[in-house]
Amino acid sequence: MNHSTTIEKNDIDSIAIGHFDGIHKGHKELIKELGKGGALVVIESNKACITPGDRREEYSGVPCFYYYLKDIEDLRGDEFLKLLEADFPNLKRIVVGYDFKFGKDRAWDKHDLKNLFHGEVIIVKEFSFDGLGVHSSAIRRFLRDGDIYRANRLLGREYSIKGRVVGGQGIGKKSIYPTLNLKVEPYLLPKDGVYATRTKIGDITYSSITFIGNRLSTDGAFSIESHLLDLNLHEKVTEVRVCFVERIRDNIKFSSLLELKEQIAKDILIARNVAKVCDLSLQDNFIHSRDLV
Repeated sequence: MNHSTTIEKNDIDSIAIGHFDGIHKGHKELIKELGKGGALVVIESNKACITPGDRREEYSGVPCFYYYLKDIEDLRGDEFLKLLEADFPNLKRIVVGYDFKFGKDRAWDKHDLKNLFHGEVIIVKEFSFDGLGVHSSAIRRFLRDGDIYRANRLLGREYSIKGRVVGGQGIGKKSIYPTLNLKVEPYLLPKDGVYATRTKIGDITYSSITFIGNRLSTDGAFSIESHLLDLNLHEKVTEVRVCFVERIRDNIKFSSLLELKEQIAKDILIARNVAKVCDLSLQDNFIHSRDLV
């Protein structure tokens, strides 16, 4: 158990409990119910995440306290609640979703929580957007399908990953287009292919295209590579954030590097139209480039 803020558990009087993977529009409905002294109790697992670690705090705007699933999965529902009451001695309110389950084998639900907890329990109804129930599982499915548009709509922001810049083949810089080769974990990666993206280095955002998949035309190795449009980087870069805007195409094997370069030139033309600024706080009235056609 740990947390990523300087706020102590004694300062917290309301908590929302869940995995909070994604901090999507549905999660925001729970956060609204917390009040000033509120925090998220995040149940962490080792799965690839939409929003790993302290990025939950970045997107939620409230303190987050982390409990690892392996440490609590054998606790009965009443034992888990006693743990929370001991950890948060001034706890007066618990906020959960309509489908909340807890305790060993997820055998306890929202009704048990109301019976066990002597403070206020707020149960938030399912939140729907674009005619869909907003769930992390739906966002994961859209990302795996490469449907960035719908994933972003449910998130309320552009899906983004952070990556450490590592050495690549060197072919791009010499023969095709220079790329930043990224080591990314533990993020859930969108479906293999080429994407219009925005790559953020420090506080500056660049229009880019990003490739995810096995390099079928060269060494066959898996890679994540971002090419920044109209920019030759001279300084050393160690970490970047990539924001996904639109999926351009599948991963294809080309018969020559020249053919690959010609296709990337076409990809860049598409990316120019959709990757102008990094929008990490998508509004409900956001108009996507495809809506303007």
